[in-house]
Amino acid sequence: PTWVTLTVAALAMGMMLFIMASGLTLVFGLMDVMNLGHAAFVAVGAYTATLLVAPLKPLLESESVWAALLAISAVIALSMLVTAALGWVYERLFVKPVYGDHLKQILITIGAMIIMEQLVLVLFGANQMLLPLPEAVRGSFVFGDIAIERYRLVAVAVGVVVFIGLTLLLNRTRIGLLIRAGVENRSMVEALGYRVRGIFVGVFVAGSALAGLGGVMWAFYREQFTVAIGAEVLVQMLIIVIIGGLGSVTGCFAGAMLIALSTNYVSFLLPDLALVSNILVMMVVLLWRPQGLYPIDKH
Repeated sequence: PTWVTLTVAALAMGMMLFIMASGLTLVFGLMDVMNLGHAAFVAVGAYTATLLVAPLKPLLESESVWAALLAISAVIALSMLVTAALGWVYERLFVKPVYGDHLKQILITIGAMIIMEQLVLVLFGANQMLLPLPEAVRGSFVFGDIAIERYRLVAVAVGVVVFIGLTLLLNRTRIGLLIRAGVENRSMVEALGYRVRGIFVGVFVAGSALAGLGGVMWAFYREQFTVAIGAEVLVQMLIIVIIGGLGSVTGCFAGAMLIALSTNYVSFLLPDLALVSNILVMMVVLLWRPQGLYPIDKH
């Protein structure tokens, strides 16, 4: 039973890490932009959710699971809308001037993250924020000696939907074809009359929205958080992106599951190694597959 509980908990955590990291891998892998300010969008998503709790309080306090899921969906949708709009402004102000220069991207996006976090502190204060789970998704389903938290199942379901949606979008739709073509041969796509710049801005906005979604899911999971909620998992997100292969949604998904499972198992068996387990996993994977688990062929 302990191993089952650890595994389910790891899958839920992995799904939330995947959602947060998926936006980063899209921007990093497809646009070649090292956006270390991605963590700030996680925080903005979480803080936006706290503003929406009051008007949705009747639904959140309802004993109906469907009412609770409807409220969570509304919180997620509005938070994603806010982070998407902020991502559009952020791209024009901070990212557009430094396309093609990784060093400048690192420096300016770290600075942008600090600015955004300080603005959040000015607006909300430095105290811990609360985002309690709706009563209907609290508690656990019990199967014999095994207890599985309801919200973890919600997190797994949302993660699967995001994974399937991104995979279908990139591989089975016209816009996905244009994104991949723009990465491989920008001049050819532009010669056909498409604005690659506009397509890439759309990718950045989508990545920001995914960070907001991940921030809401992670904040509900923790129930209390500070402005550092995104920065605390930034290293894990970067490791997941590197392990999976830059720009690969499938790789990001596999990397998130690998990191979450190894973290939970190592924390249980060898607590002293918990802090370094992610780095060790990354080293082993890169020694085996230097380009990541599922690298994208850009040639």
